[in-house]
Amino acid sequence: MYLTMEETADQLGMPLEQVRRYVLNGKIRAVHDGNDWLINEDQFSLYFEQLKLLKQQIDDWRNEPIPPDRDIKDED
Repeated sequence: MYLTMEETADQLGMPLEQVRRYVLNGKIRAVHDGNDWLINEDQFSLYFEQLKLLKQQIDDWRNEPIPPDRDIKDED
């Protein structure tokens, strides 16, 4: 499925100008149909998989219990 630059910016959560620069610099592959630039949605599947994995790793790290401090000395 092909997306316009505006739809791609919304999906990626980026400003439209940044997506436009990426297309013109070749960082995002796109096809020009004469009027618009069309971007294949499938090229972002790896990006979204890695983003999902990173979010899961961050959640796991945040939910990890804090280990007890071994330097605490009993004052009794």
